[in-house]
Amino acid sequence: MEKFGKSQPVKRLEDSRFLTGQGRYVDDIAPEGALHAYFLRSPVAHADITELDVSDARAADGVKSVLTQGDLMAAGLDATLSGELVKNQDGTKGASPERPLLAKGRVRYVGEPIAVVVAQTMEQARDAAEMILFDFDDLPASMALARGGELLHPEAPENLAFDWALGDEAATEAAFQSAAHVVSMDIGDNRIIVNSMEPRGSYAEWQDGRVHVAINGQGVWVPKSDMARIFDMNADLVRVTNPDTGGGFGMKGMSYNEPFVIAQAAREIGQPVRWMADRTEAMLSDNGGRDLVSVVEMAFDEDLKATAYRVKSVCNMGAYNSQFAQAIQTVLFSRVLMGVYDVQTTWLQVDGVYTNTTPVDAYRGAGRPEAIYALERLMDRAARELDVDPLELRKRNFISADAFPYKSATGETYDVGDFHRVLDRAAEFADWDGFGARKAASAAAGKLRGLGLCYYIESILGDPSESAKVEFNEDGTASIFVGTQSNGQGHETVYTQFLSDQTGIPVHLIEVVQGDSDRIASGGGTGGSRSVTVQNTATLATVDKMVAAFTTYLADKMSVDADSVVFDHEQFRAEGSNLTPTLLEAAEMARLDGRADLLMHEAHTTLDARSFPNGAHVAEVEVDPETGQVSLERYNVVDDFGNLINPMLAEGQVHGGVAQGIGQALMEHVVFDEDGQLLTATFMDYAMPRAGDMPMIGFTTEAVPSTANVMGMKGCGEAGTVGAMAAAANAVQDALWERGVRQADMPFTPLRVWEMLQDVTEPAA
Repeated sequence: MEKFGKSQPVKRLEDSRFLTGQGRYVDDIAPEGALHAYFLRSPVAHADITELDVSDARAADGVKSVLTQGDLMAAGLDATLSGELVKNQDGTKGASPERPLLAKGRVRYVGEPIAVVVAQTMEQARDAAEMILFDFDDLPASMALARGGELLHPEAPENLAFDWALGDEAATEAAFQSAAHVVSMDIGDNRIIVNSMEPRGSYAEWQDGRVHVAINGQGVWVPKSDMARIFDMNADLVRVTNPDTGGGFGMKGMSYNEPFVIAQAAREIGQPVRWMADRTEAMLSDNGGRDLVSVVEMAFDEDLKATAYRVKSVCNMGAYNSQFAQAIQTVLFSRVLMGVYDVQTTWLQVDGVYTNTTPVDAYRGAGRPEAIYALERLMDRAARELDVDPLELRKRNFISADAFPYKSATGETYDVGDFHRVLDRAAEFADWDGFGARKAASAAAGKLRGLGLCYYIESILGDPSESAKVEFNEDGTASIFVGTQSNGQGHETVYTQFLSDQTGIPVHLIEVVQGDSDRIASGGGTGGSRSVTVQNTATLATVDKMVAAFTTYLADKMSVDADSVVFDHEQFRAEGSNLTPTLLEAAEMARLDGRADLLMHEAHTTLDARSFPNGAHVAEVEVDPETGQVSLERYNVVDDFGNLINPMLAEGQVHGGVAQGIGQALMEHVVFDEDGQLLTATFMDYAMPRAGDMPMIGFTTEAVPSTANVMGMKGCGEAGTVGAMAAAANAVQDALWERGVRQADMPFTPLRVWEMLQDVTEPAA
C-alpha cells in the first residue's frame, strides 16, 4: 500500500473553516442585491386548478415578478423535469407523465410548487404570495401502496409507473416446489425524509447571455445539462457551481424545480435571484426515501443450503417520476439482490406505483439498503424458524473465498471476498459469546434484550469514469481539479492527502477545486460510494502522466538519459547528478524556461469493474416491555473496505451511516393522512437520532483488497446505512421473539413496540 497512500488518520482539513464560520454555503455567497424568491405550494394533495390569479401579487410592494407554469411556457421554456425509465416485463417503457416545473392544470401532492414570487425582501415575497387567488376542485387522494385508486396520470393506468422483473420465474418456482424448507416474510421499509443539515437552495444570475446557477447539490453536470435543455441554450452558455454543501445523502443528487424557475425569473427581471428552503418547505418538497413493501421467500434443501430466492416488491414513486427513481428501485435494487450468498436461482418483481405524495428517489445507499434489508431480515427469520444459529446459517450459504471472481444470479461480478473471515472477526469483536450473560442481566432488571446481525454487501455505483487535472500556480502552490462533489464527507482532506502522498507536495500547498462547470469540463459528481475510488484512480493516472513529462524535461537538465531519472514520490534523482528537485521546484524551473505545457497535467480514467464493500454489523438492544422503549445498547461493525487512504474518515462515514440507519429503524417515520396531508412536517413530529440515542460504535476493518482498481479500494460512503437497518431490526425482533411477536416492522417507536407486545395473547413456547 506504500505507493498508493500511507493510510494515515489525518484530521479533516476543511473542518477549520467550517467550525470558524468560514464555510461558503450557497445562501452565504448569493450576489449582493439578489432578489428573494418564495414559492407558493399546493395545500392539497390532489385537485384540479380552477383559478390561478396572480395579478394582485404582481402589484404588491417590492414585487419584481410572479411566474406560473403558463409564464414559463410562454417564454419558450421546456418547463419540465425528466426521469429515467425502465422497461416493463412486456418490453415497453415505464410510464412517463409530464412533470412541470410549476403545477399545470392539476396539483398532485402537498407542497407541489404552483407559482414563484420574486421581491426585494423575503417578507415582501411571502406577503405577496398570500394575495394569489388559487382555487381548485378537490379530487380523492390515492395513498395506497398498490395498483389502483384515483388516477393521477392518464399515461399510467392503475397508477402503475412500471412493472419490472429480473431472473427466471419458472426455475425459481420449480426450486420452491422441490424445497425441503421454505421461509417467507412480509417486510415493510418505511418512508423517511432525508433532512440534510443544510436545506436545498440556489441562486441564479445572467450576464451577457450566459447564466450562472449556484446549487447545493451533489454535482454540477446533471443540472447543467438540464438547464441547457430547459432553456434551449448551448451548454457553453451555462455555468453551474456547487459550493460547500451541508449534506446530500442522495436526495440532492438529482435536479429539482426551483433552480430553473428562479433562473427564468432572473433573466426576466435582469437581476440575480436567490432561494433557500426553510425546514418545513424542505420536508414537503425534498424527494423522500425508501417507502416500499416486499414479500420475500427463500427455499432451502435438507442441509439448509439456500436454493432459490424470490422477492415481490411494490415501491412508492410519489406523484411523479423523479430523475433516477425508476432505476433506484429496480436495477440498483437488483445489483446486490442475493447479498453474499451463493444462490443462482432468483426472481425479482417490482411494481412502481404513483401516489399523491412527494416524489421518492435516492437516499443513502440507493437501492442497496432496500435489497439488503429485505434479504437479511429473511435470513434472520430463517435461522429462527429452522432452529439454526444465525452465524452458522449465513456461513453455510456464503460464497466461498475460493469462488471469486463470482458472477451473481443478477449478472454482477464480485471480484474478491472472504465473508467467513469477516464474520468470524465480527463475532469476536462484538463479543457474540458474551450475549447470554448480558441478556440474563437485562432480564433480571425486567428488560428484554435482543441480538441482531446483518451481513451486507454494496456496490460502487454511478459513472465509472472520472478526470483529474493538476495545475502548478505562480505562487508555488498546486491545484487539483476533481469531478466529484463533497457534501461533507471530507473530500478535500482525502484528495489532498492522496496527491501529497504520491507527489511529495506539502498538504498546505495543495488546493482542491470542485463544483464549477466552467473550470472542470466534466465529472460524475458524488453518489454511490464512488468518489474516492474513482477520483483517486484518475489522480493516480494524472500523477503518472505528470512524472513522465517532468522526467523527460529534467533528464536534459541533469544531462542524463530519461531512463536514469527516478521519482521517489518526493524528489527526482539520477545517478551522476546533484540536481534533486521536488515537483514544485521542477514546475518553477519549467515556468522560468517558458514551458507552460509542463504546468498543467490531466488524465481521464474508467474503471473496468465495480468494487464491493462488505461487512458485518452486530446490534444489541434492550426493550422495556412496560413502555415499549427500545434502547440501542451496543453496536459493532467489521467492514471490508479494501485498502484505506484515511481510516479516520472511513470510520466517520460509518458512524454517520449507522446513525441514519438506526434513525430509520427506531424512530424516523413519514406519516400522511388519508387526504395526503403530511403530518410529520416539523421536528416536533418527525424524530431524528441524537447523540443520546447512539452508543459508542465499535469499528474495525478486515481488508480484502479489491482487484477492480489499482489501489485495492472498495468505497465506504453508504456502508453504514446499508448494514444498520437490518442489524437493528433483527435485534428488536430477537428481543420480542420470546414474547411471541413474530412480525416486527420499522420504525420501532415505543408505541409501536408496546402495541406489538399487547397484540400477543400469550408468550411463545
